[in-house]
Amino acid sequence: MIRVPAAPAGRLSDAWRTCVGTGRIELALRRDYQDSLALLQRDIGFRHIRGHGLLSDGMGVYRPYDHAGARHVHHSFTYVDQVIDAYLALGIRPFLELGFMPQELASGDQTVFWWRGHVTPPRSHREWADLVRATLRHLVDRYGVDEVRSWPIEVWNEPNLADFWQGADEQAYHRLYEVTAHTVKEVDTGLQVGGPAISPGADDWLDRFAEFTAHREVPVDFVSKHAYTSGPARHVPFGVHQTLAPATDLLDQFATPRDRLKGTRLAELPVHITEFNSSYRPDNPVHDTAFHAAYLAPVLARGGDLVDSFSYWTFSDMFEEAGVPTALFHGGFGLLTHRQVRKPVYHLYAFMARMGPDLLTRGDDHLVTRHED
Repeated sequence: MIRVPAAPAGRLSDAWRTCVGTGRIELALRRDYQDSLALLQRDIGFRHIRGHGLLSDGMGVYRPYDHAGARHVHHSFTYVDQVIDAYLALGIRPFLELGFMPQELASGDQTVFWWRGHVTPPRSHREWADLVRATLRHLVDRYGVDEVRSWPIEVWNEPNLADFWQGADEQAYHRLYEVTAHTVKEVDTGLQVGGPAISPGADDWLDRFAEFTAHREVPVDFVSKHAYTSGPARHVPFGVHQTLAPATDLLDQFATPRDRLKGTRLAELPVHITEFNSSYRPDNPVHDTAFHAAYLAPVLARGGDLVDSFSYWTFSDMFEEAGVPTALFHGGFGLLTHRQVRKPVYHLYAFMARMGPDLLTRGDDHLVTRHED
């Protein structure tokens, strides 16, 4: 028996709608992407959107050239403006991720994904700082400082993985974070900067990130990490197989930053889970199933008790890390297929968007809310 009290027990957190993930933001230049995002905003209404590639070559921001025997750099924001204008017109703000490295600024030639994001440290930290400074100053000039202060700025993506940061070099990441954070604050002290955007299984990075930033007095406004519950990929005929931990494991991962950072300088900061899902692969059939919606329902119901945001990875199967999708249902991350078919998890989010804000009761298998009317 479920007893539903007459008086609310509190408010239901909507941290689940604070942010949603996207394929590289260059895709936002496409009409079908914008149509998909418009559908999402109409039915659900996320507040922020985060994706890779803001500074990658496809966005054309970093433009070095030689003149009179000297090297110069021009920064171009044509595509950045088009992307952010499209986001704001649809009622969603960017959650900025600073990455990946422009090819001409990279210290090596290592790349990741089909679209080749460069993942080596900058060959010049001064030029990297100039790039970050120019980008943020442009955004402040174009959109206003009060607006840009509401956009969290995350430094890199999963530097604990060698695929995303050459050699998973922690000291090199700390150096990048230090240079970046001071540059962000140089533009405006009210801008929010944070990290370390680590993947699951690297929580010891949080401890050392806290120690480093305290020792060096480096600005940190929020802590970020990712959460997934699938095991390693094992290749089988016609695909891959992964084990799947219970959904409560996601909640355990959400709780980790605050548990580990108690007593540190970062203990009271906002915690953002800037990516979460079951599988970390864009070809796992579980993403397309009704099971997946039921699996994630208790996470949406309770995640806001543990973190300030948790961002579903991703809103659409318009996602090209492994190449352009060739089948409508291929196990992609998206709430929507790349032709705007709503998947079961989309309906879970749309259902949550219709829930009342007053929390009456909640258990392992139920959630009861009420609207004020």
